[in-house]
Amino acid sequence: MASLDHVDLELIAALSADPRATVVALAEKLGLSRNTVQSRMSRLDQAGVFQSFERSIAPSALGFPLQAFISIGLDQSVLPQVIEELKRLPEVVQAHGVSGQVDLLALVACRDARHLFDVDARILAIPGVERSETRLVMSESVPYRVSGLMELARREPRP
Repeated sequence: MASLDHVDLELIAALSADPRATVVALAEKLGLSRNTVQSRMSRLDQAGVFQSFERSIAPSALGFPLQAFISIGLDQSVLPQVIEELKRLPEVVQAHGVSGQVDLLALVACRDARHLFDVDARILAIPGVERSETRLVMSESVPYRVSGLMELARREPRP
């Protein structure tokens, strides 16, 4: 990934503060031309800086108030196939490959305990999955954020 300069970091910070900001509003706020902002946003997008333009929606608002982390142990030789199968399960809202005793950590959203039990059973039925362990989410103590990292990057640029 390309290194981010001061202007990139200011643009990202402005977008983080106001994700709905238009290119014109961002240009005005940063004292840049509209074309400069548009060009930089395109470059940042192509470089993979922006993870998703999907609006963040609370699963509970959609009728899925129960969230859980499912630790998944599997046969490493079928990891890509297991990931593709997890992508097909709508209840899997996020999954990460991790180190340690398990191979994948999936965040799932379910309607209730019975639904969670069924989701876990579907995960265990994926060829190559050897075991799972489920932990209920009791609260979100620190929501996903990168504002602290942005401030750190602005103060301490990469070498």
